[in-house]
Amino acid sequence: MIIVIFASHTNQKTAKEPTLQINLVRQMKNVLLILLIFNLHAAGQQRPNIVVVIADDHTMQAIGAYGARYGVSPNIDQLAKEGVLFNRAFVTNSICAPSRAVLVTGQFSHKNGHINNLTKFDGSQDQYQKRLQQAGYQTAWIGKWHLESTPQGFDYWEVLPGQGQYYNPDFLTMDGGQKTTEGYCTNIITNKVTDWLDQRDKSKPFSLVVGHKATHRTWMPDTADLGATDQLNITLPENFYDAYAGRTAAEDQDLSIDKTMLLGYDLKMYDDSIAALKENSISRMNTAQRNTYLAYYARIKADFDSKNLSGKALTEWKYQRYMRDYLATAISLDRNVGRLMQYLKKNNLLDNTMIVYTSDQGFYLGEHGWFDKRFMYEESMRTPMIIRYPPLARKGTVIQDLVMNLDMAPTFLQLAGVAVPESMQGKSILPLLAGEAKGDAWRTGVYYHYYEHPGEHNVYRHFGIRTSRYKLIRFYGVKNFWELYDLRHDPHEMRNLAGEMKHEKLLANLKRELQQLIRQYEDVEAAAVLDNE
Repeated sequence: MIIVIFASHTNQKTAKEPTLQINLVRQMKNVLLILLIFNLHAAGQQRPNIVVVIADDHTMQAIGAYGARYGVSPNIDQLAKEGVLFNRAFVTNSICAPSRAVLVTGQFSHKNGHINNLTKFDGSQDQYQKRLQQAGYQTAWIGKWHLESTPQGFDYWEVLPGQGQYYNPDFLTMDGGQKTTEGYCTNIITNKVTDWLDQRDKSKPFSLVVGHKATHRTWMPDTADLGATDQLNITLPENFYDAYAGRTAAEDQDLSIDKTMLLGYDLKMYDDSIAALKENSISRMNTAQRNTYLAYYARIKADFDSKNLSGKALTEWKYQRYMRDYLATAISLDRNVGRLMQYLKKNNLLDNTMIVYTSDQGFYLGEHGWFDKRFMYEESMRTPMIIRYPPLARKGTVIQDLVMNLDMAPTFLQLAGVAVPESMQGKSILPLLAGEAKGDAWRTGVYYHYYEHPGEHNVYRHFGIRTSRYKLIRFYGVKNFWELYDLRHDPHEMRNLAGEMKHEKLLANLKRELQQLIRQYEDVEAAAVLDNE
């Protein structure tokens, strides 16, 4: 028998007080939910384990469960069949390190201080794993960390320095050392994860984060997967040749496959083996790895040179090569998700473990002619989120409600029966899993703020709101302007409605909603931008 108790918290200072009748109904639902948590913890039953697998730049468009047809995600697809797929999960700041900071703190970037990839995360601040550790959980983070500071609140950690390397990567260790492990990074991380799980104190519940480097640029597949996607002929996205009419930020960006993606660095079309060896990723390889790798790409280079491509033909060749490398890199990622699931099954851990699969953000797979992320547009802001937890998550469920990576920390704390601090700005999604929250009663809009400009790829600073239908974005700094999209009629965000007179009322309403979120989340910088209009 399972009983759930749910003490929900809110930071919505502008929310209206509910009527007494509604309040009583909510309290009754909370009692039922809380009894679930109590029952999970009662009669000697161990509290739920928590496993988070966070990939890097692994986007929804590459995952079969989200409709992709590439056939490179069977294990992740199976996880979705056994759990809940969130179709509208969003990040608050689409860039690697800030997303991880949001995950552990449950706070927006402007609150946790880690607004871009250039700063160092303050590890002394409150984080969910610290509270779980204090409550008796064993905590671990293994793999990509990318927050530059020493991990805190973990009983065990072994992390990649910075972005890490795909081949024979270095790992930073708790004793202050650094060691190289030979092999392919995605496989190595899973090996280290299962080793830790074997050695943990099995009398205690655990909270584990598996941080993968894949599928980050420069998309280097395992030697076992070289050529695995070469037979794919991938259809160009319908807006691949976007002209960016009416969208200044999109026009000024520097993340296009045509102009930004490099034949050598990105696509491994090296002029010769000496040039290849200058790439740190290649120079790290042992002889067998290097010979296999260079031979594979040399064959592709010879064919490429024979074509003498230019113009659109060259751009489209680059797109196909990019996608084949990206998807081949994703194959190993998916295979290692399967390895982890098999371990948990073999060790009878599946039924009492919440398993979360997600990514630090989305990624462009040719939409708008781009790769990378950063923008508040859908392919970048949306992220995969799949949760398997049999006591609450009914298998095969698809949830359309708006959720954020901000919601993970309070979710884990409430699942463990640990108080959620008021400083956390997210909301536990356990009510969604239990079917006790839905639609506008849950959340009417999500908030986003991107900061890294000037910086790589020249994406202007911007913030905005995304509702179930509309998106309003305010770009600021070098250039100042609004963008407005009706996602029902324009899902690819091609027509900016902000300057059209007939949408003035809609624009005004969304501005008010945006200002409410800015006040609610106490974003001083965004408030100052709007105050100065």
